[in-house]
Amino acid sequence: MRSTFKWLAGPFIGLLLGLACSFASAQGAAWPSKPIRIVVGFAPGTPPDIFARLYGEYMARQLGVPVVIDNKPGTAGNLASDAVAKAPPDGYAFLYNLSTAFTINPYIYAKLPFDPQKDLVPVATTMRQGLVLIASPKFPAKSVKELIAAAKAKPGTISHASYGAGSPSHLIVEWFKDETGTDMLHVPYRASPVADVVGGQVDTVMEPIATGYQLISSGRVQALAYSGPSRHPAMPDVPTLSEVVPGLVMTSWHGLWAPAATPVAIQQRFNAVMIEASKDPDLAKRIRDLNSEPLGLTQAEMAAAVRRDADIYSRIVKAKNIRVD
Repeated sequence: MRSTFKWLAGPFIGLLLGLACSFASAQGAAWPSKPIRIVVGFAPGTPPDIFARLYGEYMARQLGVPVVIDNKPGTAGNLASDAVAKAPPDGYAFLYNLSTAFTINPYIYAKLPFDPQKDLVPVATTMRQGLVLIASPKFPAKSVKELIAAAKAKPGTISHASYGAGSPSHLIVEWFKDETGTDMLHVPYRASPVADVVGGQVDTVMEPIATGYQLISSGRVQALAYSGPSRHPAMPDVPTLSEVVPGLVMTSWHGLWAPAATPVAIQQRFNAVMIEASKDPDLAKRIRDLNSEPLGLTQAEMAAAVRRDADIYSRIVKAKNIRVD
């Protein structure tokens, strides 16, 4: 009797597995059949919202269904992340957020209402950009080398603004200070510190290139360095930080995540569409016009990018004991 059961069980289990695979494939083939919701972790008109809408337009054309942008700003993208983590994993809810929601937030917030590693899965990337170190035109240092010399001559007197404790604009300067042996005064802001930098109330800030370039080209600020791996094509005369401080490279990138149980076939199709989007000439031009670079990574490459950045940021956060209540 047992041998008969074993003989029957093998083909039966194989049939079940085959049906499961066919069902998963069918899910991917039938998707999408209704509007897709993209939850953005920042307010309308902010860079993440702008890029999400650009890619959303492309997705709607390629997939043949409306793509709805749902803005849920709050706590550095955590509110949106939590909403998608708790959404049905049916392929109709995706999170659009900064990479820092997964590479910095888990280390600076004492507790999150979701598990970034278990509740959400990386699906696609959209763009990346570096930060530009800007200062008031009145600021005496005209280069990174002069900034280092001035900071060493008068420790703690040169100020650097940031978009808040634990933000990329904060962490990169902490990294810079460690590498150069300098001491600068951190001035965290809840909103943009640019007006105070322009006015000279605070000396410097690491500003995203998308907004920083407008200030530089208008002459309202001076550019000391760019944080990307190579000089920015719009500012060929501005050196990279790594030209002065070897290895100091930081970029900010955006991506999309889905609830962890979203069918793999849907994840793969979504990723394929987004990679195609990054290669679309019209969309790529619109991204570059915003001084950013289209970024189309596979899911494995995106997961590796999260791990790499998290390793860098977590070490800085732990060394400086940076926390957000």
